Amino acid sequence: MCAPSISPYAVALFGGPVYGKRLMDSPVLQVTALTKAFGEVRSVDGISFEVDRGEILGLLGANGAGKTTAINMILGIVTPSGGAIRVFGQDLHSNRIKILSRMNFCSTYTQLPGNLRVWQNLKVFGKIYRVPDLYRRIDEVLELLEISHLKNRISGELSAGEGTRLNLCKGLLNRPELLLLDEPTASLDPDIADKVRKVVSRIREEEGTSILYTSHNMRDVEEVCDRIVFMHKGRILFTGTSEETLQHFQKDSLEDVFIQVARSGDIESQKGEVGP
Repeated sequence: MCAPSISPYAVALFGGPVYGKRLMDSPVLQVTALTKAFGEVRSVDGISFEVDRGEILGLLGANGAGKTTAINMILGIVTPSGGAIRVFGQDLHSNRIKILSRMNFCSTYTQLPGNLRVWQNLKVFGKIYRVPDLYRRIDEVLELLEISHLKNRISGELSAGEGTRLNLCKGLLNRPELLLLDEPTASLDPDIADKVRKVVSRIREEEGTSILYTSHNMRDVEEVCDRIVFMHKGRILFTGTSEETLQHFQKDSLEDVFIQVARSGDIESQKGEVGP
């Protein structure tokens, strides 16, 4: 079966060659005064944050908070209206292809080509990333996500949860230095979601992967994220650890914090911000 052609959108998401030199003396990701305006509406309004080497940073907020727009700017898909993005110490705009080759992205809401078998999909993206010893790496990620038995299945016939795990396999193929995860457990049952959280923690511990993690599942955030950035109406409302967040909002759980943030429109400047 012939592989489908890869669209410019896919190239923007998944990049080219891999394994550049790692810079250890600066944050992996630096976002400074990042802004995106669509007409009169500022979807992202001057946000700044950093992700350090080996850190898992949770990017949280209700629907419409600006998380997806921010991620799309970090992926180079959407052009910022203002501000700067530096990845691996380099300006994203000037070094986009080189940077994207050392990153990867996974979203529950992005489907891989449904007419290819599982291993064929991974082969296509492995070739894009020039992953060495590709077939062995495909077997490794399938085993890691516990879907080796689906290797020859047509991707379009997978369940939602199986498709999510295939997307995660794609996201890990090139051993990315920076991994962007968008709702990675959204379609999973509690057992598989727990296994995915353990995989995320494992790749951070074993490979030093830095991860920007968006989720509406507060258990995900509590278990895997080192720090949290709460967004609300395009702005950063609060940055800190889970414990600092609970103390700041005087709540007993992150779910209670999330509900307060989602329901209130005038709390951005009540108590200030804890820096990253």
